[in-house]
Amino acid sequence: MMIKFVLMVNRQGQTRLSRYYQPVELSRRAVLEADVVRCCLSRRKDQCSFVEYKDFKLVYRQYAALYIVVGVTDSENELSVYELVHNFVEVLDKYFSRIMFNLDRVHIILDEMIQNGHIVETNKSRVLAPLTALDKMADG
Repeated sequence: MMIKFVLMVNRQGQTRLSRYYQPVELSRRAVLEADVVRCCLSRRKDQCSFVEYKDFKLVYRQYAALYIVVGVTDSENELSVYELVHNFVEVLDKYFSRIMFNLDRVHIILDEMIQNGHIVETNKSRVLAPLTALDKMADG
């Protein structure tokens, strides 16, 4: 059971964030991302947010103009990943409600939640603890 990648894309299909947990050649990433995004964005709102895709599954959620797409192995629990995506968005909302959006900070949050393709933390306070410490150091 494992997460293969996490993508954040806009409605136009442009990737805003990508994190891979298995090696994928750079030349293949663009093709994979375009194909995955096309697959998810072409679906209707009343269709399921879990999609069989090649040798793995896609779990996605839409938040306004942003889609978060997670590629997982066939044995991964889709509902747990679906909830993980929502938890990730809640953590982002909690953190960025008080500071300006920063992509580096998004990567830190994602790395606190997922390591080596496995979910390691979902508690919002524990996920944000390293950033809170960094922010306190920066404020001096």
